[in-house]
Amino acid sequence: MHRSGLSVRLAAASLAAGAFALPAFADGHVADGPGPNLAIEITGAANGTVVIDLLDDVAPAHVEQITALASEGAYDNVVFHRVIDGFMAQTGDVQFGKVGGDVRMAGRGGSQRPDIPAEFSDIPFDRGVVGMARSQDPNSANSQFFIMFDEGYFLNGQYTVVGRVIEGMEVVDNIRKGAQSQNGAVAEPDVMTSVTVAE
Repeated sequence: MHRSGLSVRLAAASLAAGAFALPAFADGHVADGPGPNLAIEITGAANGTVVIDLLDDVAPAHVEQITALASEGAYDNVVFHRVIDGFMAQTGDVQFGKVGGDVRMAGRGGSQRPDIPAEFSDIPFDRGVVGMARSQDPNSANSQFFIMFDEGYFLNGQYTVVGRVIEGMEVVDNIRKGAQSQNGAVAEPDVMTSVTVAE
């Protein structure tokens, strides 16, 4: 998973889950933690609100960057440029992923803010977990993030976990998927029309 395409081996062997498993999505909701929340309004094939509990106790520098970008409106009208069924939905390219621009470049950009050093943790990549996209350099995350459709334990300890979906996982499930032959690139992507922060 990186800015130039989240190159991921879907056939990679899964690692065992860590001790910090997140609550299941039995009723579509998970407990809200103490961190700030990111509310994302999505339109397209998916329509509705997704709320992410940001884990500022786990990845404080990444959460600070995400909340700053959201507060500036940088994430508004950014597309889900790479969506792989059964794996994840990637968004957050504030440079190349805006509606009205050439979104074919989406996935290669970031923000004007500096890249962030990795803040890896023991939290496993379960369904609903939100991670930061990066290049081959572990310290290159910037603005892009991805939401897991299903577990992907081969990512554990290699990508920074920044949050988890606490509401609207059914909306995430409906985000328009890209073609497997195109590595998940979406021809007519869904959009984050509004991204706001609530403490």
